[in-house]
Parts: sequence; C-alpha cells; structure tokens
Amino acid sequence: QVHLVESGGGLVQAGGSLRLSCAASGRTFSRYAMGWFRQAPGQEREFVAAISRSGGNTYYADSVKGRFTISRDNAKSTVYLQMNRLKPEDTAVYYCAADKAPLGAVVRGTAGCYDSWGQGTRGTVSS
Repeated sequence: QVHLVESGGGLVQAGGSLRLSCAASGRTFSRYAMGWFRQAPGQEREFVAAISRSGGNTYYADSVKGRFTISRDNAKSTVYLQMNRLKPEDTAVYYCAADKAPLGAVVRGTAGCYDSWGQGTRGTVSS
C-alpha cells in the first residue's frame, strides 16, 4: 500500500475555489491511477475524479464536471484537485486514493478499486 496525506481544505464562499493536494509515499507513484472521493455529513462516500498513471486520461463525476480538475505530478508523487465555482453541496471531507492495480490502463470510479486512502481534508462551502 501507499501512504497518502491530503491538504488544502478549508472554508470558502460559494463561487470560490480550493486546491487540494495529496502527497504519496511508499510505492512507485507513477505505476498507479489515482482518485478523489468525498463524503458529506450523513452521506456515503462518492466518487469525484480519477486520473490515469500518466495523467493523460481523466474521469469526473457529473456533479463536478466542468468545475473540478484533477492533475498529477509524478516527479513530486502528488495528485491535485482544483475545485472552482464551488457550491454549498460540495461541502465534504475529501479523500485521495490509490488504485489497487499497478500499470492499469483505465481510470475507475468505484471505491472498491482503490486500496490506499488518505485521512481526508475537509472543504466547507458557505452560501
């Protein structure tokens, strides 16, 4: 498994932006696709975005498409989530995760496909 540490959460007004970071260590970062998930109070964890090993392929939940951008820097073993035009319903704890399959060719949106999770960072959007 890989050790993941998220940062960048905070409080922002609706329409504002946050940039989340997730630093990885413990295994070769570039061998694995990465994903972001979130969990709002009282709700189940849901998929947000995923990115392939090279960064060439990305996949987004419909609810964030056009507002959020996932990216990665393999040299820094870090994955990012740029969140723009935030809405109160984006309020959640955001988790990054590493895909369990090395050298995978696809990006996946199911939590069961990921075997390493960070501790989460909270993003709160006020109306």
